[in-house]
Amino acid sequence: MRMTAAVRRLVGFAIFVFAAGSAFAQTPSPALLVLEKGDGSLAIVDPTSLKIVARVPAGTDPHEIVASDDGKFAYISNYGAFATPQHTLSIVDLATQKPLPGVDLETLVSPHGLQFADGKVYFTAEGSKVIGSYNPANNKVDWVLGIGQNRTHMLVVKENATRIFTSNVNSDNITFLERNKNADASGWSATFVAVGKGPEGFDVSPDGKELWAANSDDGTVSVIEVANKKVSQTIDVAAKHSNRLKFTPDGKLVLVSDIRGGDLVVLDAATRKPIKRINLGHGIAGILIVPDGTRAFVAVSPDNNVAVVDLKALTVTGRIATGNGPDGLAWAVRK
Repeated sequence: MRMTAAVRRLVGFAIFVFAAGSAFAQTPSPALLVLEKGDGSLAIVDPTSLKIVARVPAGTDPHEIVASDDGKFAYISNYGAFATPQHTLSIVDLATQKPLPGVDLETLVSPHGLQFADGKVYFTAEGSKVIGSYNPANNKVDWVLGIGQNRTHMLVVKENATRIFTSNVNSDNITFLERNKNADASGWSATFVAVGKGPEGFDVSPDGKELWAANSDDGTVSVIEVANKKVSQTIDVAAKHSNRLKFTPDGKLVLVSDIRGGDLVVLDAATRKPIKRINLGHGIAGILIVPDGTRAFVAVSPDNNVAVVDLKALTVTGRIATGNGPDGLAWAVRK
């Protein structure tokens, strides 16, 4: 059957729209991943255009998110807090933008902090006072270690998973875990370093020499010397409730989010003093600094947006409108 010129134009337009729509729906690389906690969804964002290209279900009460090293999958902790604690990790295929069967942690409840390291997903389980690892290769939780502290919230895994740090909010301390052949049957030795009230977000400096912990309940930051496991200084950052803390990749700046005050507090790591406060809204949570250190994405949870901060000028250069309660953020680079 021969097509008229008008029909050919219509078919051509339809093919163009379909192709354009398919291209738009593809997950960019790199991609900014934003958990919309209030909606139970994951927003996949093009970090160049600042546009959301897709949304994927993220399970019940999603809090934190990490991407696999190859950028193909995202792993999400389904928290549930205290009233209805959850016990799952959700998984998203970033290529197809579809949820995959999740991981049932069974008796390990209220998973929260996450890190992808050595091919595994390391997680905290607040309600069970443990940390563990999930191995995607065999779809199993292959390691669990009791911490014995109250609200083990976030974790940082270092040195081929031979050293792990955790923040224990209601125990007011930071755990230093070291794999040690002379330790007990677990193979790990633990040191608990007392800090301020309610440590939540923390980070280890890029050179590995210091750990900075944001104490949510007293508006301070504790600086710990990693070598001797002692607090060397406590910095008053005047935060109403500090939530997250991140070093820039060059180790020169430290960013602290205030979930109740709405300020992003910027500190000079060398002088250990605040150099700027940037008000981003009514409260801010998750912080993600891009690998080249030029920008930070900061979740402004009550205002349903993610702010883009230029880390050279220390100014806001854009906003990403999101769903309800953006919080956990991750960066996915396809390899």
